[in-house]
Amino acid sequence: MQEENLISANEFCLHHNIEVSFIQSLEEYGLIQITTSEEGSFIAINQLGEVEKLMRLHYDLNINFEGIDAITHLLKKLQSMEDDMLRLKNKLRLYEMGEKA
Repeated sequence: MQEENLISANEFCLHHNIEVSFIQSLEEYGLIQITTSEEGSFIAINQLGEVEKLMRLHYDLNINFEGIDAITHLLKKLQSMEDDMLRLKNKLRLYEMGEKA
């Protein structure tokens, strides 16, 4: 385990003044992955932004875990559609440039 890429779930919760059960619930819903070892539970540093976004949805906007799961699913689907649209625009641009030549 590369400990420099992980942060303790307990430290994260203490810093943000939230319950550890929040992090555990996010993992149960498959929204984040937690690394567990003898030392405790850890969150990957590259997931911190996502965890903080989910934390704001839950605590600031009072959205339950089912709602967070639905929002996350829809945002991922939207991002996928935007990626597809960009790919198709690029393909169309290449096709149009080929016709002009």
